[in-house]
Amino acid sequence: MVKMVSHGKYIAIIVEQLNKFNPEDQSVEDFLSESAKVLQTLNVTDENFVLETLAGCIEYKSLLDIVVNAFFVRDGKHCLFSERNLYVVICYLATFQLEELGLQHFSRIVKSLDTAKMHKFLRFFFNALNLNTWIKDEWSHFYDSIYVKENWIDPLLRWQPKVQQVIKQLADKLNNCTTIVRSSTVTQPKEFNLTVPKPRAIPIPLPIPVLEKSHPVPPSTYKPPKEKKQLEEIKTKNRRKAEDLLLKANANPFRCATMKIEKEKNTPGSMKSKPTFQAQKIQSKIDNIPIKLNAAAILREGALYQRKAEQELKRIENLLRGAGDPSEFLEWQKQMRGKDLEEQLAEIECKRLQGKLSHEEAVLAHQKVIQENKKKADLMREEKAELMHQYAEKRLQEQKEMRELVEQVVEGHKNAKQAKLKLQKYKQQIVQEVCEENRELLRQALEEEEEKLRKRYELIQQIRVIESLPSLKNKFVDLTETGGHGLICEMSIVELRERLALLRETQKAAEEEKRDQIIHEKQAKEQLLLDKLDQISVFRAELGRAAALKQEEKKRKSQSGERPVKDERILNLQQKIIEKTMERKKQAELLKITPQKTSIASAKSSLQQNHWKELEESRERQFKILQHGFMARETAQKMAAYEAAKNGATVCILRSEVK
Repeated sequence: MVKMVSHGKYIAIIVEQLNKFNPEDQSVEDFLSESAKVLQTLNVTDENFVLETLAGCIEYKSLLDIVVNAFFVRDGKHCLFSERNLYVVICYLATFQLEELGLQHFSRIVKSLDTAKMHKFLRFFFNALNLNTWIKDEWSHFYDSIYVKENWIDPLLRWQPKVQQVIKQLADKLNNCTTIVRSSTVTQPKEFNLTVPKPRAIPIPLPIPVLEKSHPVPPSTYKPPKEKKQLEEIKTKNRRKAEDLLLKANANPFRCATMKIEKEKNTPGSMKSKPTFQAQKIQSKIDNIPIKLNAAAILREGALYQRKAEQELKRIENLLRGAGDPSEFLEWQKQMRGKDLEEQLAEIECKRLQGKLSHEEAVLAHQKVIQENKKKADLMREEKAELMHQYAEKRLQEQKEMRELVEQVVEGHKNAKQAKLKLQKYKQQIVQEVCEENRELLRQALEEEEEKLRKRYELIQQIRVIESLPSLKNKFVDLTETGGHGLICEMSIVELRERLALLRETQKAAEEEKRDQIIHEKQAKEQLLLDKLDQISVFRAELGRAAALKQEEKKRKSQSGERPVKDERILNLQQKIIEKTMERKKQAELLKITPQKTSIASAKSSLQQNHWKELEESRERQFKILQHGFMARETAQKMAAYEAAKNGATVCILRSEVK
């Protein structure tokens, strides 16, 4: 049996070494050899005990992790995860070294550590139900079940009654620590012998101030801002511009986008035979992803549900007192909004058809302009031919004048070469004179510089001779003496160091006290958050059921809706558009255009027709969406609530919104 002076010290060394071990970076042999170098200061028996414990914790890591992980999940929820290796060491000693150590030595090791932590862990580990059920089953996954029962489970059950006595001693120690309260002498206060003040005169009451008349609320408070109207106007303008650009792009496509004439002849109706684009529906199903809430979110959601409960109780009290139910008014309001929406959609459809009618009229006007441009083009060709003839005659005259000018310039170049040679000779003479003067000046500058350097060298030699003379510079310092400045607060360096050490100790004690206070506050806050989470889960379940019922009811109502009958103005405009298109087609047949241009024009017209068909289909889809938009706005939040209740997300729906 191993005897050690300080049990907690060696357990701390083992835990520290286990924290340093990383199986990915180093092997077990290297780790144990490095640990042996660190533990050379210990005795031989202590060193062997520490190394055996380290090797056993690493070897049986899979078995020990099962027990420690289960402890953190069940009884050790509020324990620090950084102390995990401490529980691993205690579990190893209890399972594999209890026979060798003996109960007395094992109890000393346990009592040298934190009492509350050891009490929790030993009570969890030496529970007979845990040992016979899940611990035995989990260990049987790694080793044979008979071997596990005979060598590990049965010895633990045999030691279990004696270990229960140690657990009881730890519990008594915890109870004594909590119940003992040190009595302190209470200070008895004494009255001060003060002079009795004179009675004060009653002050004259001040006049009550008259409040100024408040200004009435300005009417602009209840009106929508101008910026909103301006933004809507800008949106409509941008929409119209986009439609115009789309029409131009479809009417004037790039050359690569036009189809060849031969292919169009061979494959008539190819535009119709192409399959239309079918958009895939976005799957609205969301995976069941758990959302982790922080402390602020839990408290905020708990306060929200508490307010909802108070509002619901208040509403029920009002109904019991005889207050009215606003459901009839809301139903009437919904009907009126539906009528306004239908009128608005009819007005939009009229404007769209008017735009299409104006487009047909513009196409007819464009065809007339093409005929007028043809006539103008013929006149322009004749004028262009006459201007080209005049330009050719003028060009010939200018060429003759340029030849004469070139001959004059060549004669002038010959005379310039002779003058250039004379100037070059004169410049060479000047350069020679300047070079001679520069040489003389450089020679004089070099002589002056040599004289300055000689004087500097002599001065440096004198300075070095002076510096080489010996001088006494040693000064002895006594750390126990004061500065001798004559001040009251003077102290030596040794005294200063002692005072600093005392100050550090007081600061460390204050930090420990503050740390304990923070831990207690943190535990109280965690308990509050757990209570809030239980309350939130109950509210979510109830709100999810209510949202699902309301959603099913709204679906039944939405399926019974029908499209309203078109307005008379819309039917009249559609009839006019058909007449204009027939007239435009007749006009196009009368025009005499080349085959290539006719094919391009027919392609453009077919593209425009397809564009208008697409616009009509989009308008119909928009009409259906807006027809049920009012119901969708009311049910959007309820659908989100139903999906969130299914997926476990945070749901924020008031009872009034559900109804």
